[in-house]
Amino acid sequence: MSILDSWLCTRPIAHRGLHNEAMPENSLGAFENAIAHGYPIELDVRTIGDGSVVVFHDGKLSRMSGLDGYVSTLEPEKLGDIHLFGTEYTIPTFEKVLEIVNGRVPILIEIKNEDKVGGLEKSVAEILNAYTGEYAVQSFNPYSLGYFASSMPHVMRGQLSTFFKKEELAGYFRRVFLTKMKLNKSVSKPDFVSYNAEFLPNKYVTRAALPTLAWTVRSSAQADKLAPYCNNIIFEKFIPEIKK
Repeated sequence: MSILDSWLCTRPIAHRGLHNEAMPENSLGAFENAIAHGYPIELDVRTIGDGSVVVFHDGKLSRMSGLDGYVSTLEPEKLGDIHLFGTEYTIPTFEKVLEIVNGRVPILIEIKNEDKVGGLEKSVAEILNAYTGEYAVQSFNPYSLGYFASSMPHVMRGQLSTFFKKEELAGYFRRVFLTKMKLNKSVSKPDFVSYNAEFLPNKYVTRAALPTLAWTVRSSAQADKLAPYCNNIIFEKFIPEIKK
C-alpha cells in the first residue's frame, strides 16, 4: 500500500486527540474520544527527569496546569498530581497511551526535541518496538527524523514545518533551512510533509513533492479551502467527515 492510500492521507487526524473542555488535549479522555469517533490520533512526546517518555505538548507546565516549572524536570511520582486544565485527567506516560489505544486507531507521534538527538528518540523507538498498532512519526527537528530513518527505516516519517518567526526560532539561517525544509534529502528523508495550514500553498511544499498534511485545521470551511493543496488534515474544534 502506498502512503497515499494509507490512513495518513485518507482519515482526518485528531490534533492531540479529540479534545474539548471536559477532555483536555493529550489526555486519555481525548484519545478515547478520538477512538470512539474513528479518528487517528496526533500526539506529542517528550521526556521527564528520569528519562521516561510522557505525552505532553509544551515544555512548560503553566498553560495546561497553572503550575510553574518544566516538564523535563518532573519525576514519575508527580505526574498524577498535575491535573490538566483542572480536570480529572493528568499527564499520561507514552506507554499508558499505547496501552489504551491498543491499535484501535493509528497514531501520529510528534517527537518534541529541540536539544541533542538520541535519548528521546531511542526511548520512543524501544517503546514502539513492542507496539503492534499502526503509527508514524513526525518532528520539526530533521535530526530526530534522521535517527528514525537509520534505526527504524520501515516507519513512515513526516517533516513538520512552518514559516518560522524570530520569536519562535532563534537564528536566521536555522529559520530559513527549516522553513524551506532544506535538510529533507540529506538528513530527515521524510515520507511526507506536515505544514502549517496558514502557509499553504507555498513553493517549498510544492518542491518537496511529497504527500502533505495540513495543521491545524479548525473548520470545515478551512478544510475545503485547503483541499487542493494537501492530502489530509490534522484537525481540532470540529468534526470532519471520514472518507469511505
